[in-house]
Amino acid sequence: MLRDIICIDEAKCTGCGACLANCAENALSIVNGKARLVKDTYCDGLGACLGACPEGALTIVRREAAAFDAASIPAHAETGEARSCPGSQPRPLQPLGERRAAPFARQAGSPLRHWPIQLRLMPADAPFLRGAHLLLAADCAGFAAPGLNGLLAGRELLIACPKLDDVQSAGAKLAEICRRARPDAITILRMSVPCCGGLERLTAAALKESGLDIPVHVEIIGID
Repeated sequence: MLRDIICIDEAKCTGCGACLANCAENALSIVNGKARLVKDTYCDGLGACLGACPEGALTIVRREAAAFDAASIPAHAETGEARSCPGSQPRPLQPLGERRAAPFARQAGSPLRHWPIQLRLMPADAPFLRGAHLLLAADCAGFAAPGLNGLLAGRELLIACPKLDDVQSAGAKLAEICRRARPDAITILRMSVPCCGGLERLTAAALKESGLDIPVHVEIIGID
């Protein structure tokens, strides 16, 4: 069929991976230092990734392509195809004393033990999530909570925004993490603004979908 689909100018692409984080369908991957369309059926042709490219290497063209298959996206998101951006590869973080500190390096003594931390980028089978106490924090919370390090100790961090993120896909990702990792507990760190309550609803829906009974504790940061 003739439809809109992403086109990548390899001459302009530097392989920075910025486009990957802005493709909710995980249709893009970094292969041999260049962005690639994994499969035509994964691209919806809406162009959400266009503005993320600093080199202007992405455009939307109209060409013959297989129809977009929305039903295949959740399963595809959990495969290795969707994890080719170096910045979203799961990894443990070393204490600062074991590596050279760069300008604006992590604060000395930070208990953050893994990368990535964005919920949408986190592979559900990341080994450090298994049996862990999860800290699901609002994106804003890290800047508003002076005692965040205390909450991080002994917990694995996931951050999300229930107002700006796709709540349905975020909930599906958290449900899949719960099914695979079977965390010991979940602490929610949210702001007192009403929209931030979406983290609690998202978590409740994820636990219902996963069929698990996991204790949940909520910490609320006031803005007054």
